[in-house]
Amino acid sequence: MNRSRRDLVATASLSAIALALATMAAPALAEEIRPGVYRTPDARFEDLPGFDFEPHYLEIDGYRVHYLDEGPADGEVILLIHGEPTWAYLFRKMIPVLVEAGHRCIVPDLIGFGRSDKPASMDTHTYKFHVDAMTELVEALDLQQATFFGQDWGSLIGLRVVAENEERFARVVLSNAGLPVGRAAGPEDFPENSAFIRWKRRNQAMIDAGDIPTGRMLATNTGDPSIAAAYDAPFPEPAYKAGALIMPQRVPVFADDPANEANRKAWEVFESWEKPFLTAYGDSDPITRGGEVPFQRRVPGAQGQPHVKVEGAGHFIQETHGEELAGIINEFIAANPLE
Repeated sequence: MNRSRRDLVATASLSAIALALATMAAPALAEEIRPGVYRTPDARFEDLPGFDFEPHYLEIDGYRVHYLDEGPADGEVILLIHGEPTWAYLFRKMIPVLVEAGHRCIVPDLIGFGRSDKPASMDTHTYKFHVDAMTELVEALDLQQATFFGQDWGSLIGLRVVAENEERFARVVLSNAGLPVGRAAGPEDFPENSAFIRWKRRNQAMIDAGDIPTGRMLATNTGDPSIAAAYDAPFPEPAYKAGALIMPQRVPVFADDPANEANRKAWEVFESWEKPFLTAYGDSDPITRGGEVPFQRRVPGAQGQPHVKVEGAGHFIQETHGEELAGIINEFIAANPLE
């Protein structure tokens, strides 16, 4: 056998071995529990630093939804909802501080994130789909007199849940948050330097490429490379990332967005909301800078509250200032006791 043929045979053999190994490894990496729905293997969440909380699960609309339930069963409830592309891991620094103050923390993973099931179709991940899922979780756990905390998409989803179930909630705390009603005809109606429109364009490029670098995004944004693995953990393969990829495009910034009417109705609720309402935004988040002002002006319950600007805090404030933020929430609850 001449040398070129030997090399060809060797290369083919190595390729066959690599393919066989990849095939053998696939079940450990990918877990498609039914066509188009993925479930991250539990092994991906083992030994994550600072995250030794017990998982809990509910079945919602045919999906397994993960949540944390920490603190005394009879403690005042705090519902904490994460945004995109994060998961309950984002609250690991806050939970111990809140629990130490006697509170019960309910921390769900949105469908498509964390330990919750992951629909592979981006079409599944509508604004309404996530509001409905979190509403069902609140009802299934029968949360009463709860304090809601939301950041990023956690606020967009959670504020709708609060407005549509206001009898279940006693207080609201927002950080780096919003409840937008789209008015623009298109991207051309935004300032050229709009941080969010720049992010939408970057995100569209990720959608076109079929992947989003979740761990690297969090590490870069916070300056902490040690957290990258934890934010990659829910996503063994790009097929798991439909929610993380599409959610930035679901923010209702344009006048024809299907979520606009429901968000207008939610604003009507908050414009009559007299229960305590606090904003605690980071002073270094270009995406939500100034987003606290409409809440402070339009929500009656926000009047006279000690609204906070957290120094040096960027978008993922729970990562960089989690303990401080939890302390702010504790003080707010203590200063506004249940009637």
